[in-house]
Amino acid sequence: MTSTTAAPPETPPREFSRTARAVILAAALVCAACGLVYELALIALGSYLIGDTVVQASIVVSVMVFAMGVGSLLAKPLQRYPAMSFVMVESLLALLGGSAVLILYQAFATTDLYTPMMVVLAALIGVLIGAEIPLLMTMLQRIRAQDAGSAVADMFAADYLGALLGGLAFPFVLLPAFGLVRGTIAAGALNLVAGTVVVAWLFRRSVPRRGWAAIAALAATVSTVLTVLLVRADDIEVDARQRLFRDPITHAERSDHQEIVLTERHRLSGVDDVRLFLNGDLQFASPDEYRYHESLVHPAMAGSHDRVLVLGGGDGLALREILRYPDVEEVTLVELDPAVLDLAREHASLRELNRDAFADERVDAVDADAFGWVRDQVDAGAEPYDVVVVDMPDPDSTATSKLYSLEFYGMVRGLVAGDGRMVVQAGSPFFAPRSFACIEATVAAAGFGVAPYMVSVPSFGDWGFLLAAPGDASKPAAPPLRLPDDAPPLRYLSADVLRAATVFPPDRVVTDAEVSTLLDPVVLEYVRQEWQTY
Repeated sequence: MTSTTAAPPETPPREFSRTARAVILAAALVCAACGLVYELALIALGSYLIGDTVVQASIVVSVMVFAMGVGSLLAKPLQRYPAMSFVMVESLLALLGGSAVLILYQAFATTDLYTPMMVVLAALIGVLIGAEIPLLMTMLQRIRAQDAGSAVADMFAADYLGALLGGLAFPFVLLPAFGLVRGTIAAGALNLVAGTVVVAWLFRRSVPRRGWAAIAALAATVSTVLTVLLVRADDIEVDARQRLFRDPITHAERSDHQEIVLTERHRLSGVDDVRLFLNGDLQFASPDEYRYHESLVHPAMAGSHDRVLVLGGGDGLALREILRYPDVEEVTLVELDPAVLDLAREHASLRELNRDAFADERVDAVDADAFGWVRDQVDAGAEPYDVVVVDMPDPDSTATSKLYSLEFYGMVRGLVAGDGRMVVQAGSPFFAPRSFACIEATVAAAGFGVAPYMVSVPSFGDWGFLLAAPGDASKPAAPPLRLPDDAPPLRYLSADVLRAATVFPPDRVVTDAEVSTLLDPVVLEYVRQEWQTY
């Protein structure tokens, strides 16, 4: 009598199953690495364009982690056809992840929808990443059934190891070798290869012919798109970048610290308009930069100025004004980004504006983080300076807010001579009066007497500065605000303008601003609140 009992499914040879399981775990490792690269790329782009790494990282990570949970649930019905579903998921993930940076950069350049678009992309990428593990787990168990706990342990070990490799590869391999745009495209291509190879090798017999046709068409489409993006990445980036700026871009680069853009407009009148942007923020416009730099430098030079320290100011324009005093013996300039220093030394337009300031033998330019450099100088008991010029970018990110903290000004005080002076660019009293008052309160809390003043710089609007002097009393006296007796001829600043600069309108006077510290950077919150409406 013939038995009608169905035969159990054929079990592959143990040698094959070991190799196949290793291939699937390797695919899990590669996919996890690519997924983390996409996540880090979104965070990095947000920090480049928006400037607030903490907020960008919080949004991307939280949205992606939540979406990964959703993706795991949505993968349940796909587990009936795990191989075909997996290659489809990886193809879509390669397309979205590989092109995400260019998509978001275009959104930033052409619309006001950068943040919503970033959330949508992070959510879609997260859903696809979340679907990977259930599908890979199903494929792993179909090779050879294994105790659930052991299978989960193997899969997550590969996943976490992949995340480690992706996290290290992003800053140390992809960014230096390919840059942000091409690095994510490369990750997308690797993602596509991993998803396609594992299915073609191990599950080719379980996918119907029509399924292979669909897989081939999708893989070919994704490959073509990624190839086109790779070839035209520079053109696409340049086109998008140019939309952000009114004038033609003559220099653009992504340094290790920021995006540097220089624009120039040539007019029939012969007056050129040269503008420097760092991470999209205007640093100066040549038609009126002299108003800013004369106001920043010359009141601080009213006294001894043999030794001068400049913190920031890598464009050399404040340095130009300092070097107009022939009795200045030495100037130390500390700039974070060596790419900015190279531009100021080598670009013809900048050299003309700063009058080749960096070629002056009195100048010692140092590329270093100002916070760490100042701390090291204080710890080493360095000789103090007669004048300290603090010309830092606005405190609109966690990286720059530390340079407006009580701790930073306290350390700088140790480098200011007893009869010396410090001047700080403190933002706009009109657009951000509470931020300005916070910086003033913080400088005063560090043991300085403070004299605030503001001037008109058309490219910026009303802009404010703080002239400060150290003192031994509990409330040091504010230094006199005047021009030096040996001041060179100035185009904007005069004794009358300087007297008027001390008058602040009542609607821009804030008396209750808090002091900003490293652990409580309230200046960052003030800046976010006040500038978001402008």
